Amino acid sequence: MSRREDWRNLDESDVRVRPGRGSRPRSKRRPEHADAVRAMVIGVDRGRWTCAVDADADSQVTAMRARELGRTPVVVGDQVDLVGDTSGAPDTLARIVRVADRSSVLRRTADDTDLYERVVVANAKTLLIVCSLADPPPRTGFIDRCLVAAYAGGLEPLLCLTKADLAEPDELIAAYAELELSVMVTRHDQEPDELRERIADEVSAMVGHSGVGKSTLVNRLVPDAHRKTAAVSGVGKGRHTSVAAVALPLPGGGWVVDTPGIRSFGLAHIEPDDIVAAFPELVEMAEECPSGCGHLGAPDDPDCALDGAVADGTASPGRLASLRRLLSSRAGVAEE
Repeated sequence: MSRREDWRNLDESDVRVRPGRGSRPRSKRRPEHADAVRAMVIGVDRGRWTCAVDADADSQVTAMRARELGRTPVVVGDQVDLVGDTSGAPDTLARIVRVADRSSVLRRTADDTDLYERVVVANAKTLLIVCSLADPPPRTGFIDRCLVAAYAGGLEPLLCLTKADLAEPDELIAAYAELELSVMVTRHDQEPDELRERIADEVSAMVGHSGVGKSTLVNRLVPDAHRKTAAVSGVGKGRHTSVAAVALPLPGGGWVVDTPGIRSFGLAHIEPDDIVAAFPELVEMAEECPSGCGHLGAPDDPDCALDGAVADGTASPGRLASLRRLLSSRAGVAEE
């Protein structure tokens, strides 16, 4: 009998099964962790997360990310569930087993060509955009980009103008009047009492260029913060004094998240319609625009329907101009 005929006479009973590990797939069921405690992430450092149990600043726990979370991002402001040793005693370590859904996110990219999103802060209600009126001078392009990030991420923007003892704020405030933007003005020689009252009992994120007085303002709001400050250089640029985002407890309740000073705010992850959504009177008209419309109007988007909202009185010319200024900033048309 030939070898080929031997193979034809074989059936399943001739198959030899090598003993060894079973082939049953691993279960995808995960522990429920019913005894987990809720905490807020207030700091991140080299694979370790500092968490405040029940958002209590006096009950801090160091935790690591549980293996089942994989590479799930965990950032300052996240609400997480902890298991293990949550006593907060020295040399103890808890595990983060769940990350709750986020109510808001502040995202940015390194620049407008970088598609990698960086989540800076989660679950903040207000975005404090800190801008100095002088030394260094205000940069409206940066303010516009922060506004875009706030609108797209579900945060309420609040423009905080510092160093009002060096320059008047009226002109800059007027530039944003059509956006109905909340504005707070602070001076070096006065306590920021109005701002302190405005952000009490909530989570606020603070962003700004280096040198605008952000760390000085944090030290006023949180006297125990002891954030480092530095003088502005001779070319009008500040030096970075905050190196990582950290949530600091406000004496009257609530948290302020101090973020590192940044020189650019990339918006590669944001679409034009994300910004239009912050202008309720223009949303319906935007649906009549052709696919891919950037809503910038002629000559960039000659078929944009938003001009019709001004023509029929649905929106004011100033509101549309403000929207298009933000869209231009997002598109990299406006200079910072």
